[in-house]
This record gives sequence, C-alpha cells and structure tokens, in this order.
Amino acid sequence: MKRIVFLTGAGMSAESGISTFRDSDGLWEHYRVEEICTHEAWQRTPEKLLDFYNMLRRKYMNCKPNRGHELIASLQDQFEVQVITQNLDNLHEQAGAKHVLHLHGEMMKCRGEQNENVTYPLDPANPDIHIGDKDPYGYQLRPHIVFFGEGVPNITPATELMRTADIVVVIGTSLNVYPAAGLLSYAPMGVKIYAIDPKDIQNPYGQPFTHIKKGASEGMKELVEMLRS
Repeated sequence: MKRIVFLTGAGMSAESGISTFRDSDGLWEHYRVEEICTHEAWQRTPEKLLDFYNMLRRKYMNCKPNRGHELIASLQDQFEVQVITQNLDNLHEQAGAKHVLHLHGEMMKCRGEQNENVTYPLDPANPDIHIGDKDPYGYQLRPHIVFFGEGVPNITPATELMRTADIVVVIGTSLNVYPAAGLLSYAPMGVKIYAIDPKDIQNPYGQPFTHIKKGASEGMKELVEMLRS
C-alpha cells in the first residue's frame, strides 16, 4: 500500500471558519504576534496569553471539518495516509484521519510549563486555562502550543515520515514558514508532489509538482479523482 504524506497549513481549515494567521479580516489582526504568540509573551504576560487562547479555543470548538478534511480521511481505504499539520485544530481527527502529527501543538490539550512531553486533554465543557491551574507536578498549565522562539519537538518524526513518502500533498500552506517548509527537502527524489492552493506558490527546493489551483475541498475532490483514475 502506497504512503501518502499530507502537509497541511492554515488554508486547510479556512473553509471551516478558522481564520488564517495572515487574513486581513481575521481574528489575528487585532493582536500583535509579540503579545500572544511568543515564548517571551508567556513569560512576561501569561494571563493575557491565556485569555487569548481561551477565547480562540472556544471559537475553534464550534468549527467542523470541511469536505477537504473528509476526503483526506476517505483515502485511507486505498493508501496509507499520514497527515503532518501545522494547524492547532483537531479537524483532521474529527473527519476520521487515523494518523495525524501536529507540528505546532494542539488547541484542545494543555501541559505543565516544565514538561512538553506530558499533555492533558482539556474538558470541552470547560476548556479554559487560568493562572493557578497546575499539573500533577505543581507546574502552571499552559496551552500545548509551540510559540515563536520555542523548539518544534515533532519536526524529527515529521522528517522521517516525509522520507518514506510515495506521494506528497501540500495543502493550504505558503511553504515560507520554517521549519515546516523545510520538510519538502526530505521527500525522496522523483516522488510525486501535489500542491493544493488557490494562490500561486513556489517550491523552494526545485522539485516538479502539480499545482491544483483551488481551495482545500475542491482541490481534494480533483486530487481524489486523479489518484483513483
């Protein structure tokens, strides 16, 4: 069974109502990255950062998978499907994807600030994190999210997945944000690469690729037809 490795970014979930980071009319435009997305912000103003992610988490909880997520999961009957996502949502899992590796963390999980390897699921009925909430070891809980200035623990397993791909599909990511953008450099030479995005994109590593210039759902519909023909 051939292995398809999907690399998905913000454009994958845009149709589900989750604003991309760079949307001019999106949720993020009202905040400075330095205030809510950096390691320094967590150290300097943790309460402000927690308030932001509590609000964002509640917004995410109302979102549902789009047809693109569902079509990725549908390929599991014909291929070994591995998803590497830069997104914080769990929409791939909701759609039925069995193997999802989150590069930048997961919105519905938390962890103690001193241990990035032990995570705890948040209660959907009460998903907020507050100052004073502690893990079993007595450390302040924080979102299980990789902030700017922090390492990306899952980049190594993501690299190994990319090395074993028979087909690579990139959806909704500009390939400009590292280290995620560097993953394509680990794809085997000659592997078939597809990119689904309505905007013009460039592969910085020079491999030829097929560009399906559509959004996630329509693009995945076209890709599934191509793969099953």
